Amino acid sequence: MKSLKELFRIGKGPSSSHTMGPQRAAKDFLERHRDAAKFEVTLYGSLAATGRGHMTDIAIKEVLEPTAPVEIVWKAGIFLPYHPNGMEFKAFNREGHTLDDWTVYSIGGGALSEGKEPDRFSTKEVYDMNSLSQIMNWCDDNGRNYWEYVDLCEGSEIWDYLEEIWIAMKQSVENGINHEGRLPGPLNLARKAATYYIKATGYKQTLQTRGLVYAYALAVSEENASGGTIVTAPTCGSSGVMPGVLYHLAKGHNFSDIKVLHAIATGGIVGNVVKQNASISGAEVGCQGEVGVACAMTAAAACQLFGGTPAQIEYAAEMALEHHLGMTCDPICGLVQIPCIERNAFAATRALDANLYAAFSDGRHRVSFDHVVEVMKQTGKDLPSLYKETSAGGLAKDFKDTTESALSRWREQGRQDRH
Repeated sequence: MKSLKELFRIGKGPSSSHTMGPQRAAKDFLERHRDAAKFEVTLYGSLAATGRGHMTDIAIKEVLEPTAPVEIVWKAGIFLPYHPNGMEFKAFNREGHTLDDWTVYSIGGGALSEGKEPDRFSTKEVYDMNSLSQIMNWCDDNGRNYWEYVDLCEGSEIWDYLEEIWIAMKQSVENGINHEGRLPGPLNLARKAATYYIKATGYKQTLQTRGLVYAYALAVSEENASGGTIVTAPTCGSSGVMPGVLYHLAKGHNFSDIKVLHAIATGGIVGNVVKQNASISGAEVGCQGEVGVACAMTAAAACQLFGGTPAQIEYAAEMALEHHLGMTCDPICGLVQIPCIERNAFAATRALDANLYAAFSDGRHRVSFDHVVEVMKQTGKDLPSLYKETSAGGLAKDFKDTTESALSRWREQGRQDRH
């Protein structure tokens, strides 16, 4: 498995696969073709289907247009064989001749691939073990915790990086709590986090806990939807789950920063196992790979904080992912708003439930986390493409016709504002 530095990334929303990844690809292509007189970028599959709502073209043009004009071509009906989020970059000289033609894929969490191994984005394997069962057995045999396996494989420098991640997570919560008003886009959604936070403080302790977790998770998700800075955990669309829970637990139980960093590392191992053996891309496996995995990561992190054994932590992660199996990715208008924002809030509380349920057990159970990951991968393959970030089915279907013109008006207004 790769480093946790490739799982947790600090960046701007609203989408790691549709915004962060394409912008990163554009920067890479530009570095090789600063002498180009024109660029053409073709977006395929899911990347084209919801790219307008995710501002994919804007993210690419911000990088390339200062150098040369950019033409964006949308081909939502064509899926390239390696991954649904395919892109083709072309650079032309002044005579109109092609300088270069490059195909690349945004595979989730801001990561890129050329669809072959090795490629320009290949990095070294950091972890020897690729399954949670293997790592759990190592922990049992050596009297260690999951975070100690992270320390062994990554070295002490990983803690400085995870400290940056924790600082960014906390900041994203606080930014969201202090922002009010309307979210960008034609859906005209009002931010809720600040209101939920105020209401939660007025309840007795039992209800206040839920209300605060809702508020913190909503805060990060709303920041993401607004193009604010968040942490992919494991993606932008699921970025509210882990920060929402950890921020609440750190404040409510006075956990030290180092304990929270250990929890983030534990959750990171869970996310890394899924990324290695299945996918965290909504365009590939649906929202089970985003919010479902975020819930599993957070359940494991919470269980670590409360002193869970390696078996209990694995059980908490297993339940959290198992009960998100089959979740579709059907964002209305291609925006990371409905149902994405509320899903983060509910997944945050479900992660706490999974932790509590596992804590009451001895950690023994029938279905392993690794088996659930296999099932999630197969379920993602079996899901029709209209339920995998294309906005062609599910919740998005009935809104498609009514919001298409509104989306066009919103984007046109944005262009005018920028100029």
